[in-house]
Amino acid sequence: MEMGKEVEYSIGHVLVIPYPSQGHINPLLQFAKRLASKGLKATLATTYNTIKSIHVSGVGVEPISDGFDESGYAQISNEEAYLESFKTVGSRTLSELIKKFESSDSPVNCIVYDSFLIWALDVAKQHGLYAAAFFTNSATVCSIFSHIHHGLLKLPVKVPVLIDGLPPLGYSDLPMLARNPEAYPAYYRMNVNQHSNLQLVDWIFCNTFDELEDKEAKSALELWPGKLIGPSIPSSYLDGRIEDDKGYGASLWKPLSDECMKWLDSKPHTSVVYVSFGSMVALSNVQMEEIAWGLKDCGWYFLWVVKDSELNKLSNSFMESIQEKGIIVSWCNQLEVLAHNSVGCFVTHCGWNSTLEGLSLGVPMVGVAKWADQSTNAKFIEDIWQVGLRAKDDEKGVVGREELEKCLKEVMEGRKGQEIKKNARKWRELAKEAISEGGSSDKKIGEFVNILQSGKKKEDKKINI
Repeated sequence: MEMGKEVEYSIGHVLVIPYPSQGHINPLLQFAKRLASKGLKATLATTYNTIKSIHVSGVGVEPISDGFDESGYAQISNEEAYLESFKTVGSRTLSELIKKFESSDSPVNCIVYDSFLIWALDVAKQHGLYAAAFFTNSATVCSIFSHIHHGLLKLPVKVPVLIDGLPPLGYSDLPMLARNPEAYPAYYRMNVNQHSNLQLVDWIFCNTFDELEDKEAKSALELWPGKLIGPSIPSSYLDGRIEDDKGYGASLWKPLSDECMKWLDSKPHTSVVYVSFGSMVALSNVQMEEIAWGLKDCGWYFLWVVKDSELNKLSNSFMESIQEKGIIVSWCNQLEVLAHNSVGCFVTHCGWNSTLEGLSLGVPMVGVAKWADQSTNAKFIEDIWQVGLRAKDDEKGVVGREELEKCLKEVMEGRKGQEIKKNARKWRELAKEAISEGGSSDKKIGEFVNILQSGKKKEDKKINI
């Protein structure tokens, strides 16, 4: 394809490229489904190691390489080496994929890339394609890292942190990587550097919605002009406009839905506490024991997702004592669980996907935040959206059993819990409205699709919609 040459596209074709972890694949794959439902051809381009776990209709799936085709990034201990390999090998194989489609009846005219993969923008420009960066954090967290990147928020931070549009933030409210960048230097740089070339992209998308974070997004508008197009969760749980869209269609773990559903079906309405700390968090032995006995002592039924690698952190005495009240599984379909009428509370690590799922399904939450952006999300869950409580750490950084039990008691049956449940129902409806036909997110997605379907290609001009 010649640079600068205008090409007519029949329906437009978008390549969607996620960072290869569950929490990034899910929202980008869901966005691809939304685009396809509006008439675009959408193809997910992901690594050889993750592609085998993706089973989805309506969206094409093609491999690119990160240089670790057998083991994948999860087995790499050196994050710097992995990221450099993905940049080098990923750029080459992505370019090859674009060239492959050039000779087809549906050449690519846009790349939507995970904002972590800043090198994908260079590939898009080399081929004269539109490019859109997709952020998988909240608009609030994007604003914080944007201010850090532009030197407007200096590290180490002085508290309270005051950023226009955001509430005053204490030290414990900041993303862990902003509090302690030395702990994970590669990931800190990745979070900051994703803001480094945004002046060259045509669109910036973020997996949140106007009603939830419009003020927070506007606080960084000049630095980070993001378009809020979420929540990117399966349509069946929101507007129902995408046929048979009951799951993300990508799971790096085998879910145990049947076992979970049968157990939940046997329990009374809103009597179950659902507990999951996501795909990445590894709790200490002490924290696992405190969570365990907090759940046992609270008296409610509970369904706890514990990875196989974490099971040895639970004592035999606990495992033997919960047969009447609790069930522990290695994985499950979280959306199905949250949507079940027996679930009354979600104990969560406050990862952004889980936070959005809890909000979108109207489930009250108790936040046990440990790293990444989770502490900021927990702050908003309790203080801003008021859909849950944030469990407090003790002096050793552990949420004790008494603290967890206190939070669960308040959410499940306390006076404050009644207000939390009311707010949870409100945000569920607002999330549904945003993505439904004519909603704030739906209109932005539609405008993006219309430009790509127009058949026109522009170079070196930023498109604002």
